[in-house]
Amino acid sequence: MGAPARALPAGARLTPLLLARPRRALTLVERSVRVYKTKWIYIVSGFFEPLFYLLSINVGLSHLVGSVELGGHPVSYARFVAPGLLATSAMNGSILDTTYNFFFKLKIAKTFQSVIATPLGVADITFGEVGWAVVRGSIYSVGFLVVMAAFGLVTSPWAVLDLPATMLVALCFASLGIAASSYMRTWQDLSAVSLAVLPFFLFSGTFYPLSVYPHPVALVIGLTPLYQGVVLCRGLTNGIVDPGLLWHAALLVALSLAGLAIAARRLGRLLTP
Repeated sequence: MGAPARALPAGARLTPLLLARPRRALTLVERSVRVYKTKWIYIVSGFFEPLFYLLSINVGLSHLVGSVELGGHPVSYARFVAPGLLATSAMNGSILDTTYNFFFKLKIAKTFQSVIATPLGVADITFGEVGWAVVRGSIYSVGFLVVMAAFGLVTSPWAVLDLPATMLVALCFASLGIAASSYMRTWQDLSAVSLAVLPFFLFSGTFYPLSVYPHPVALVIGLTPLYQGVVLCRGLTNGIVDPGLLWHAALLVALSLAGLAIAARRLGRLLTP
């Protein structure tokens, strides 16, 4: 049997992220890499959903819709939608590992209960799990960017910032995913994740501009994390860069920090006496 879990100091219970040690957190990222070496098909499969949407839009629907106004300039529908699907691919990559896979390790395999008996702490687990989710989301994003470039949908040198932008999207959803999953008690509870992710995908400006929605609905959509990523990637990919993009990036950072703080506190309560 492992050593008993260590009780955290009172201050650490309030701000457990302050105890994070990057090198130790990286050991959990390395663990995930080793696990997926023999299960790489699970990573590859998650990349295809947004890719199929892009193929269908670029080959058929884009020609039917025609051009869409973006930043005062007409662009093809494929150029309008592709950056939104890029942000979606980052979301998909990170949310899978921080919901179902995280829940399995927390509740079924009891992986984190074993980890906490080692020199690693709650903050290390939080950053390690989030770090791997960002890596997975980035893998999806790089693959999707390559496909976009092959289709001629990357038209601005600002697109080089799409990768850090999608990493920020992955970080946000990874943090929020772990925070939400820490409250789940059964597999059935995780159905709430699917109920949240699907509307994000369909109604976060991925396929339509925000102006098509009624004003109250548009206000709500404008605060969702995926919408921030969609606008950020769309502006960078099409070279429509203005200071407003910094607001969207800042909101993603704020949501990420909030998710990390909640996740670390919840894990502290669940894993330590």
